[in-house]
Amino acid sequence: MTRTPVLLVHGLRLSSTCWVEVGEHLGPQRPVLAIDLPGHGTRRGERFTLPGAVEAVRAGIDRLGGSALVVGHSLGGVATIAATAAHPDRVAGVVLAGATVVPGPALAAPFRLMHRVLSSRPDGGQALSEQVFDRAVPPRVAAAIARGGIATEVIPDVFAALSGFDSLAALATYPGPVRLINGGHDHFRLGEQRFLRACANGRLLVVPRAGHYLPLTHAATFADLVTDFAAAREAAAAQ
Repeated sequence: MTRTPVLLVHGLRLSSTCWVEVGEHLGPQRPVLAIDLPGHGTRRGERFTLPGAVEAVRAGIDRLGGSALVVGHSLGGVATIAATAAHPDRVAGVVLAGATVVPGPALAAPFRLMHRVLSSRPDGGQALSEQVFDRAVPPRVAAAIARGGIATEVIPDVFAALSGFDSLAALATYPGPVRLINGGHDHFRLGEQRFLRACANGRLLVVPRAGHYLPLTHAATFADLVTDFAAAREAAAAQ
């Protein structure tokens, strides 16, 4: 049976390195690729735009052979929705983690405040951000995040790019299967029922006692959910 490749798309300020444990859990079973969005990781210094994010996802899918299950966390989920709407024929399925909130001024406000506070520090807030992730995620993941760099400077570009983007309308154009996976304590769960209704073929899964960084704090559990989804797709295609 052909194993569906998986493309991993990181959240705001992070990079492909944050997927270190998820990638290891998935990797023995199928091809896996984690990419950097514009302005993040190996692409720091670039301007973040939504078309640029869509192109990054498309290029990642092409590197995996032209079709993949796309897994997006937080900002990566928004990029995944936009890319799926633009290239539905390349997307074998979608997993959105911590991404069931519509971008808007209310969402942007605390991030803009974070940007102002952290950017006022000589190191751009890198050390303080590393301390936060040291407390929020397992040590190995925190070290990988620090190694990839924490791109606080990209926040204004991201929210400018997302202004006016209708995640729900874009998601509704995709006819394929979608899994919405949220931590039970994730504040980005607020719109999950609206996102579920927007899916033509969707299912909502909530992991108890997990927060917004579910894929990073519960890597094995999250990878198992992705694997189950991919396996179901493969079984259906084989019939």
